[in-house]
Amino acid sequence: MAERLSGKRIFLTGAAQGIGLAIAKACLVEGARLFLVDRDSALLDKAVAGLAAPQGHVGHTAADISDGAAIAAAVSRANDEIGSVNALINNAGVNVFSTPLDTSEEEWNRNFDVNVKGAWNCSKAVLPGMIASGGGVILNIASTHSFTIIPHTFPYPVAKHALLGLTKSLALEYAAQGVRVNALAPGYVETQKAIDYWNSFPDPVAARANTMALHPGGRIASTHEIALAAVFMISDECPFMNAATLVVDGGLSQLQHPA
Repeated sequence: MAERLSGKRIFLTGAAQGIGLAIAKACLVEGARLFLVDRDSALLDKAVAGLAAPQGHVGHTAADISDGAAIAAAVSRANDEIGSVNALINNAGVNVFSTPLDTSEEEWNRNFDVNVKGAWNCSKAVLPGMIASGGGVILNIASTHSFTIIPHTFPYPVAKHALLGLTKSLALEYAAQGVRVNALAPGYVETQKAIDYWNSFPDPVAARANTMALHPGGRIASTHEIALAAVFMISDECPFMNAATLVVDGGLSQLQHPA
């Protein structure tokens, strides 16, 4: 059986843990070559050491995606180590939750620097090579916050809405050059951040149960389930999907009222 991502050379951000690491593992299984980026150098080194990857299939470097020069250098290194990047997964992000009038300028800037500017920095760095080689694919990991609002999570959904704008703009701008740009919007996912959130309550078990009860199926996604969706969107199995957002939230965003 052919590997679904054979020939894909993927630049993946936020790769040291959670959804990013799950995507890295799933892409390796399907034959991709990867260049992994994360801000946390020690955590990234540990993640790479734990990957079962053929020799030469994984490169990595620590970089802050909000730093355009650092990302340009990282993409240049990726091109040298795994071959010309023809797929980008903008996974890195940061949760910034507050209320509008309590949001500091620092929080506002950090939110947009990572969640929007970071994705643009990476896209800007890989697009020239994709265009020169006749095409490529960019996948932005968005969120159901990109089209719904949970009170007291400002300004995170503002940035995630903007990320869909970036996705659509780049998709239509470069479609004729063979570049597809799409977004993947997970809902609740069982990451360490979710676990830390539940543990912040006096009764973590009850907090977890409350989250599960919100969902039609009574559970939330695993990181592996989100990774499987990412593999599909990066693969050549959906060659005419462009400027689209795939929602993977177990149906939660379609509920008119929570159960």
